[in-house]
Amino acid sequence: MSFTTPDGTYGITLKPNRVMRWFLARQVRGIRRGKKKMMGFDALVLITRGRKSGKVYETPIAYWSQPDGTWTVCASAAGAAKNPAWYRNLAAHPESARIIIAGEEIAVSAEELHGAARDAAWTQIITEAPSFGDYPKKTDRLLPVIRFTRLPDPSLTGN
Repeated sequence: MSFTTPDGTYGITLKPNRVMRWFLARQVRGIRRGKKKMMGFDALVLITRGRKSGKVYETPIAYWSQPDGTWTVCASAAGAAKNPAWYRNLAAHPESARIIIAGEEIAVSAEELHGAARDAAWTQIITEAPSFGDYPKKTDRLLPVIRFTRLPDPSLTGN
């Protein structure tokens, strides 16, 4: 679970505003209620704990299902110079990560992909969502790709 991708030195500037916060909160509510898509992409809600504050954050993110039952996401931030806050929070507290897909909350382990595994996942991402292929052109940052794997439900294992 090594989260090692550094921020870049240039890229777009994302300035959260009231409309964007409203839109993202609306997407979170929809996904919690069973909605499966956001802006044409399969979407999940990533639940993380703030690296400094410890506060719980919920972020809607596009995801790609894998044949082995895992899910991948890209910390693109639309080509921003810095990795998104959710990436830094996940790196600080990977043990507390949860996702919500179509209304189901799932405890997951999170792993940043590197090398050939990252390249294969990135190829899938830009094949299924060509607009993501534009993001690396906007920044010198390598866009992290994260894999989420479902953790066993403790209530089913007797723990």
